[in-house]
This record gives sequence, C-alpha cells and structure tokens, in this order.
Amino acid sequence: MFAVFQHARKAAMTAATVVSTLALAACDTLPTGSGPSINTIKPVPVALLVPRGSAQPGDALLAKSLENAARMAIADLNGAQIDLRIYDTAGVPQQAATAATTAINDGARIILGPVYAEAANAAGLVAAQRNVNVLAFSNNTAIAGGNVFILGPTFDNTARRLTSYASRQGKGNMVIVSGSDPAGQAGRVAIERAAAGTGANINGSVSYELSQQGVINAIPTIRSTVASSGAQSVFLTANTAGALPLLTQLMPEAGVDPAATQYIGLTRWDIPAQTLALPGVQGGWFAMPDTNRSQQFRSRYQASYGAAPHPIGGLAYDGIAAIGALVSAGKSDALTGAALTRGNGFQGTGGIFRLRPDGTNERGLAVATIQEQKVVVIDPAPSSFAGAGF
Repeated sequence: MFAVFQHARKAAMTAATVVSTLALAACDTLPTGSGPSINTIKPVPVALLVPRGSAQPGDALLAKSLENAARMAIADLNGAQIDLRIYDTAGVPQQAATAATTAINDGARIILGPVYAEAANAAGLVAAQRNVNVLAFSNNTAIAGGNVFILGPTFDNTARRLTSYASRQGKGNMVIVSGSDPAGQAGRVAIERAAAGTGANINGSVSYELSQQGVINAIPTIRSTVASSGAQSVFLTANTAGALPLLTQLMPEAGVDPAATQYIGLTRWDIPAQTLALPGVQGGWFAMPDTNRSQQFRSRYQASYGAAPHPIGGLAYDGIAAIGALVSAGKSDALTGAALTRGNGFQGTGGIFRLRPDGTNERGLAVATIQEQKVVVIDPAPSSFAGAGF
C-alpha cells in the first residue's frame, strides 16, 4: 500500500497544478459575447496549441493525440471548412503566449488549446487583446471566463450529476470524505455547491491527510460522522491512484457498510481497469461520459492511427466539432462568445456538451456502478439538455 501512496503523492501534485487557485486574470479580459467576425466563404483559420516540446513525460504523445483528434473531427464536418494550424507551446506560459500571438498574426479566428491552466491563461490574455476566443483543454475553473472557455470535465459538473441522481434515489443525505490536498478540497467545495442546487444535504465532512497513515487516522471519524448524522451516502473525492483503494478497504471493515450507506465517487472508478477488481468499489456510483459515443471515438481513432487516443485527446475533437457546427450555419458571428454558448450545445466524443457564459462547461454524463468487477450504467447519459441528467 505504501507504493500506492508514493504514486498518490505524484498524482496529487499533478492535480494540485490543475485545480489550484492561481493569480489568473483571463476572466477579466474580454466580455463574454465578444469575438471576431469570420469570412463565411473561405476556410476558417483555427489555431491548435499543443504541448509539443515540453519536458514533461507524455506531452509529446498528448500533442500528437490532440492533433490527430482535431483532424478526425475536421474530416467529419459537413459543410464547414477549417484551416487548422498547429503551434507548439512546450507546455509553458511564455511560449503559449508567443504561440497565441503568432497564430493570431497568421489569421486565426479562434484558438483551440493549450492544455495547462497557466499556459491557457497566458494565451487567453494575449488573445483578449485581439478579440479572439480560446477553447482551452484545461479543467481549471479559475481560468474560465471572458474570452477563455474550458473544455475539460469539471468537478462541478460531475458533482451536480451525482448529487442530483443520489437525491432522486433517496440517497441525498451525504457525508463528504475529501483529501486535504488542493484537489481534494476543490472536490469538496464542488460537492457542497452541487448539493445546494440539487436537493442533496451535506450531513458532515471529513478531511484526511494524503498519506497511508492519514487515511487510517481518518477512518474512526468517518465511521462516527456517518453513524451520528444518519447519512445515506458517502461522497469520496479520492482517485484510484491515491486514497480510494485504501478508503474503500478500511471503511467497510470499520462498519461503514456499503450495503446500507451508498459509496459515491467524484472521480472515474473504472480507470485503470484493475480498480474494478477491488472489493470495496463494488456497488459504488460514479459518473462517466456517454459510453457508446466514447467507445465509437476510441475505436475510430485506433483504426485510423494504430493506437489508443490520449485520455484527453478527445477534447480537441470536441472543440473542432463545436467550431464546425457553428461555422456551418454560414454566419459571420459564428465564433463570438454568444454563439459559442448556445443553449442546445454540441455533440462530442463523450456525448452532449455546452459552454457556459462563465467559461465553464456542462457535459451529459452517465451514472455507472461496478457489479462483479464490471462497469454497469444505471442511469444513461442524457441525449439533450432537457434530459433527466440536467
């Protein structure tokens, strides 16, 4: 188990980078609704900013996956002509700002990417000065707003889906169990915020230090909080690389019976696949994208490029799909903030999604459980924003 938490520390550091509250200014740069006009009779120049040249392991593969997915999406468009141009950011803010400047000088009418929050913020600041919108691959809501829209899945979206479902199933009285790290605390806040709007009740909250001993020390408090509050469910922010395996092992042993108290996860419990074999996650609930659409994208990508896409590679497809859907209408204001935030949204690799005026997003998610070490969808992803998931 110690090896798991060595991995967890690395995962926590990565997550902290993603969700930390930064001194970011992109949300004050450009009024939502603004954006450039486009020439409706010519291909629309779109800049794709990828982390090629980064020193981070895996970023070269991520950059290629994003580019491949974007080109796949362009091939699927009906009637919209996209002139895709690729720019490298090395995953760092200064180069991202330079790439954004170069892209706009080259004629880009919208920027897709970058990946990392600081780089996306830097690109957004530059782009705002030129009245250009940015669809970043980040999931950091701190950078969202103004001319910066994030495409990455957010804790808030997942928490809304799961708290709403739990309330409808009579499991809406919850205890939150969260790590003390930035990702864990951001998850806790998202669950609290979601509960306030979906009819769920937070009966208590327990935090633990992100270490093996920290989890062990928290178990008696979790048990007593659940028992004294009459909670019907426990909502965990932990991921599979961190505290989730140990928590779901020790909580049942301590008397937090998953048959009586529903376990709910803010993160994907099906990744990696080995997690499905853990006894403690059996019967737990978590959210995931539309399974049919996700599998279709993975299969097509594999057939086209001979390898599986990066886990977030599909975000580039989603961005191009949204741009293409708007451009195909033949309107010169297709890439303004007002157009990007249309209420009926778009179809992406994981189902429906839409961009919100505050720069965040909503995605149609399925609710799944694990039965006999297999993923079983118990509430399908909605097919429209009028569906039950919303």
